[in-house]
Amino acid sequence: MSLKSEREKKGSVAAALHPIKSKTNIMRNRFILPVLLLCVAGSVSAKDYKVSSPDGRITVMVTKEEKVIWNVTFDGKEVLRSSEIAMELTSGSIPAIKDRIRKGSVKRVKENIVPVVPLKRSEIVSDCNILELTFSSGAVLEFRAYDDGVAYRFRTAAEGEITVIREISDLKFPAETKSWYPLEESFMSHNERIFIPSSADTITDKHLASLPALFQVSGTNVLITESDIEDYPGMWIRGAGDGGFWGVWPQYPDKEILREDRNVFVTTTRDYIAVTKGTRSFPWRVFVITPDDAKLVESELVFKLAQPNRLEDTRWIKPGQVAWDWWNANNIYGVDFRAGINNDTYKYYIDFASANGIEYVILDEGWYKLGNVMEQVPDINVEELCKYAESRNVGIILWVVWNSLWDKIDEALPLWEKWGVKGIKVDFMQRDDQKIVNFYHEAIQKTAKHHMLIDFHGAYKPDGTGRTWPNALTREGVKGMENNKWSRDINPEHDVTLPFTRMVAGPMDYTPGAMINMDSANFTPQFTRPESQGTRVHQVALYVIYESPLQMLSDSPSNYIREPETTDFIVKIPVVWDDIKVLDASIGDWLLLARRSGKEWFIGAITDWKSRDLNLDLSFLPAGNYRMEIFQDGINADRHAADYKHMIITVRSGEKMKIHLAPGGGYAARLTPVQ
Repeated sequence: MSLKSEREKKGSVAAALHPIKSKTNIMRNRFILPVLLLCVAGSVSAKDYKVSSPDGRITVMVTKEEKVIWNVTFDGKEVLRSSEIAMELTSGSIPAIKDRIRKGSVKRVKENIVPVVPLKRSEIVSDCNILELTFSSGAVLEFRAYDDGVAYRFRTAAEGEITVIREISDLKFPAETKSWYPLEESFMSHNERIFIPSSADTITDKHLASLPALFQVSGTNVLITESDIEDYPGMWIRGAGDGGFWGVWPQYPDKEILREDRNVFVTTTRDYIAVTKGTRSFPWRVFVITPDDAKLVESELVFKLAQPNRLEDTRWIKPGQVAWDWWNANNIYGVDFRAGINNDTYKYYIDFASANGIEYVILDEGWYKLGNVMEQVPDINVEELCKYAESRNVGIILWVVWNSLWDKIDEALPLWEKWGVKGIKVDFMQRDDQKIVNFYHEAIQKTAKHHMLIDFHGAYKPDGTGRTWPNALTREGVKGMENNKWSRDINPEHDVTLPFTRMVAGPMDYTPGAMINMDSANFTPQFTRPESQGTRVHQVALYVIYESPLQMLSDSPSNYIREPETTDFIVKIPVVWDDIKVLDASIGDWLLLARRSGKEWFIGAITDWKSRDLNLDLSFLPAGNYRMEIFQDGINADRHAADYKHMIITVRSGEKMKIHLAPGGGYAARLTPVQ
């Protein structure tokens, strides 16, 4: 995908935190229920406004004095408070100091959302209570309370454009709050981080973090992220000491410098974060709140808050698995041609994909002359490959550097569509200032116009974009398995932290599928013949656990062909799902879940470096008998990580069974109803 030196930059950490030892669309049937009375109890002043989740466990209290302050309680205990939220404009502030709340109202909204591309569920019930505070200036502050969290945003109704100098969002957690903190060095970042277990009161203004970031308050999880970022920069946080945090946003770039063909650094900035339309809704500040670790994995709050689908025709959008070249460095063997960036190699990938029902093959870095996406290298003919792939029922996806694409986007996309290219993978943005966010939206909309999928790498976190633009299937913004090529960061504990942190925000192109598997003692970073840490079954289980509608098979086709038993199981795992049930979970320790596709269920489990016995209760299955195909860690997987056992048994709904996971291990199963 890129030079090793560039990839190493992604994982560097500028400072260490104080660790803690313990780890603890299409809408239909929309109903707006009758407006509820505004809650103003006897002990609550006229300046206080309250909204609670439908189940009553989460309550948001908002007060407007000189500033707007708010706090959140869960089961009556405070989990978060803020002493100010506001927006500073060149024309004043929202709300202004003397701005008064002209109107406050609460209503309940319940709707069914049918995603074009379902990540967790093919039908989502969105149920919340909404508090709207309308200021005398005309601005609106909206809070929404769901059973699994809260969110707020500003809405404005000014004429013309407005310039946002900065946004203010200060947050304060109670004493002894724990965190999983994705420490960053600067706003120039691929947002690929380790989530460092830390004590929140040790995090200071030296500690910048991208989102999402996870906090745990007396056993209640609070994950901070955002949704619906458009024509505006992304939100980050910085510590303030003593459990406090500030929202921070990158300023608009003034001058930039290009280094090599891809790294566009901001050298100076303007004194504002955005110039945007005066009448608009701003991004949602999202707080997923639950005492149940499992509910973090099940949450779809970011997706619910995103704008509805804007594409009229979505029939051409086809999620699928992808045979990927870059991670395995085209290490093909047992062939009579020289492997590399050439048509013979990619026809081999296409043949492998076709034989295994894999929908796509990607041409990663090397197919074009860097700096000019319109000029192919001598040994590649993309149009010929597209025709060959089409004859084999496979689609071609092209990797591109973002700025090289932006230079030629209106020439390149029509040409690639003519060739038959089905999608693009855009890389190395490494920023989320307003200018770059606007590039994302331009790239998404223009690829949709040409019936192409898009996958963002070197990217900021998902923000529900896939609901609004369903051709934006997945993105990186995760410290994924590519790092095994040069570091030891991608270990089983990291793997089992991601579903509770990064994946809560949306799909992640982590790129699983390693066929060379090692325990911790024997693992060595290998750039051209990479390995994974943990067992073979750990890798297989990631296909069930990790969400990505474009799911990579990252290893060499030659390795997959050599081991058809594992390959046959992986290629039958869906990439979109009808339902999810998390059966057992502990952040950073273990995860056991089940997903449904049609009438079939798939089970995935992973653990950290500790071996574990988990209880698998099949009561979630509809009544009846099931053929259960199982991949489990072999008896010697603690010594030889590639050791596994494959078996087929018959089970009934309601059965209970123990499953054993080796250190760094996993478990995967496919359950098919027996007629």
